[in-house]
Amino acid sequence: MTFRPVTSTRMAQPTMEGAGVHLHRVFGFGDPTEADPFLMMDDFRNDDPAMYARGFPWHPHRGIETITYVLEGTVEHSDSLGNSGRLGPGTVQWMTAGSGILHQEMPQGNVKGQMHGFQLWANLPSSLKMTAPRYQDIQKSDIPVEVDDDGTAVRVITGGFWGKKGPVDGIAADPLYLDVSVPPNTRKVLPVDTYANTFAYVFAGAGSFRDASAPEGVRVEKEFNGQELNIRDMSGNRTLVRFGTGDEICVTAGPEGVRFLLVSGQPIKEPVAWHGPIVMNTRAELMQAMKELNNGTFIKAAH
Repeated sequence: MTFRPVTSTRMAQPTMEGAGVHLHRVFGFGDPTEADPFLMMDDFRNDDPAMYARGFPWHPHRGIETITYVLEGTVEHSDSLGNSGRLGPGTVQWMTAGSGILHQEMPQGNVKGQMHGFQLWANLPSSLKMTAPRYQDIQKSDIPVEVDDDGTAVRVITGGFWGKKGPVDGIAADPLYLDVSVPPNTRKVLPVDTYANTFAYVFAGAGSFRDASAPEGVRVEKEFNGQELNIRDMSGNRTLVRFGTGDEICVTAGPEGVRFLLVSGQPIKEPVAWHGPIVMNTRAELMQAMKELNNGTFIKAAH
């Protein structure tokens, strides 16, 4: 067994999307090979309804899958195919946009006004970019939770882990998507696929992602406010952690414990032509998608 070294850590950056939703971008709209097959990830977390209430009005998607994981509040969604619903706390929606869909997502806070969730974009291989759109709406009760003897709890959203299998299936990148909570001052080793691109995103507490008995950190390059800093890393809230190769992740939780998403997927290794929510393989395919969006033929009839 080989531990994956930490190659970089980076703080999620504040930005605005939709009709004025204030969120933090974990990664995206840079080098698409960096996290292949994943393209973008946003952390939409806010306690002020004025910062997210306008939501994400009607917009298109083609050639990708969007994964929405809600922790607090709700997200009401509807689309051009007549689907609608509400995502509540602890639920997941895995939307395969495929050949094209128009939809909207409108967040609502809980009784305290809190809205918290994540959206991850996964690329589709060329053979599936024009597949029929579909949804997988997963309720909180359908997501298995495995608790180890030391109190480490893992919610398995997709993929297989510790003998549990997540309820999301039929995904091109064969991903692993876990919500991991490690108790204070606990060292934990988690297995991952050697050949999958893997990252962790910390959203509560802090921890050191290395083979160490104490969470004292490892010297890494960390980007903050556009500057590279050489520091001892104790990865905390809103930190993206990227790993090198290996088949195990090691994390030692800090004094408050640590909670993070652990995500991995098989690289697609295909050319990417990307404009906003439309991701194709060639510029010609991208231009065709934009043409269809403008002339009203973007949505394809069901076969």
